[in-house]
Amino acid sequence: MFRGNHPTRVDEKGRLKLPAAYKHRVDEVYRSNEFYITSKDGKRAEIYPLQEWEKIEAKIAAIPSMNPLRKRFLELTSYWGQSAEMDGQGRLVIHPLLRESAKVAGEVVVFGMQTYLEVANHEGFKAELAPMSEAEQMALSEFGL
Repeated sequence: MFRGNHPTRVDEKGRLKLPAAYKHRVDEVYRSNEFYITSKDGKRAEIYPLQEWEKIEAKIAAIPSMNPLRKRFLELTSYWGQSAEMDGQGRLVIHPLLRESAKVAGEVVVFGMQTYLEVANHEGFKAELAPMSEAEQMALSEFGL
């Protein structure tokens, strides 16, 4: 499981060096250097080990092809998405279209989101950071959180 926040950088060539804690997890659990990098909104990059992305694809395939939400999900994740292979130094290239849209260059934060990683512009994320509302906390309490 990916958890926590690890600030890092995306270099001028669009390469994100996977933080050591996450790379160790990838090596231990997934034993693969294949990933799918995408977004649902163009504001943050989502990095999935390919095995996790394939689980999502299987769920999407079970939705009727005429379902408009299925089509919308596929349009967005395909538009922003691209397969990526981690190099020998533990780096992944975030393709230019998503890198520009999400402003993930220079200082970024990488969040562990259980089965995938999320990459956000550090300053942009801090500017939007707000505490959870009482209503949000109440809603989560229904799940025992």
